[in-house]
Amino acid sequence: MTQERTGVATFKGNPITLVGPELKAGDSAPAFVVSKNLLEDASLGDYAGKIKLISVVPSLDTGVCDAQTRRFNSEAAGLGDDVVILTISTDLPFAQARWCGAAGIDSVITLSDHKETSFGQAYGVLIKEFRLDMRSIFVVDKDDKLAYVEYLGEMAEHPDYEAAISAVRALL
Repeated sequence: MTQERTGVATFKGNPITLVGPELKAGDSAPAFVVSKNLLEDASLGDYAGKIKLISVVPSLDTGVCDAQTRRFNSEAAGLGDDVVILTISTDLPFAQARWCGAAGIDSVITLSDHKETSFGQAYGVLIKEFRLDMRSIFVVDKDDKLAYVEYLGEMAEHPDYEAAISAVRALL
């Protein structure tokens, strides 16, 4: 049976239910399968040997998600080739590609959790009420251990960008 967590997050002050476990720094990063596009999948293993900053957003077409993705895109250049930044949302791959083109996003890889919500369930961020992934940040080291985890308590708030980037830099 899938774990459900209540009382840990809200959307504009209204309680929401997160599906999946609450992960902590030091845990092994769970496996997942998401879509690069309609025909091609991606998994954690595709980024083996890299430090992974996983930025999770409910939808790229909202203000905070847009700002979050743009911020990590601008930080990417200063982090080097050992780091990959993945933005995961439940947006369709078409919408992600359109948004990235319009926003000039070229240093972040967008991946879609729309098909199976594999990522959302494995990382404990799937919002039961909306079938969206809750805003969160995960930094995964080269050995696929979680080095940093931030679950936001309110979906409409920004993550701690500086703490996430510092966690990545500490692994370099």
